Amino acid sequence: MLWFFRDPEREIAPGRVISPADGVVQSIMPWKDGRTRVAIFMSPLNVHVNRAPLAGTVTSVEHIPGGFVPAFNKESENNERVVWHFDTELGDIEMIQIAGAVARRIVPYIPRGTKVEQGERIGLIRFGSRVDIYLPEGVEVDVEVGQKTVAGVTRIDRD
Repeated sequence: MLWFFRDPEREIAPGRVISPADGVVQSIMPWKDGRTRVAIFMSPLNVHVNRAPLAGTVTSVEHIPGGFVPAFNKESENNERVVWHFDTELGDIEMIQIAGAVARRIVPYIPRGTKVEQGERIGLIRFGSRVDIYLPEGVEVDVEVGQKTVAGVTRIDRD
């Protein structure tokens, strides 16, 4: 349990959009509205503290009740989640923390209206889970499916 709840210090890497989660890129999908969703699967062995992908202001933090199927499963779209919106230099950035089969609790650290720095700790998902980040139209992805990510360190976008 101590290993799971570790929260190491990180030197935040430069870049417009950095990974909010430790894990593996599970999918990269164009979305109907022109955005691109990058889904990062976090196994129970990853650090589960999530970080702000960009500097900005938290405009909403919404808890949505749901199920608890494994986060890598397609049906996880209906799992319990917390939907974040950040007002950033790139506009509205949406990030979703999704609970998995074992992860039954998402703990936001900060409320709506909080100004965050890039890489700042914003919440925790207990045990295996997933974090999705939606990049605005025109922002190119610089990660690949299967690539490992480190929260606050791995750059998600390309200039």
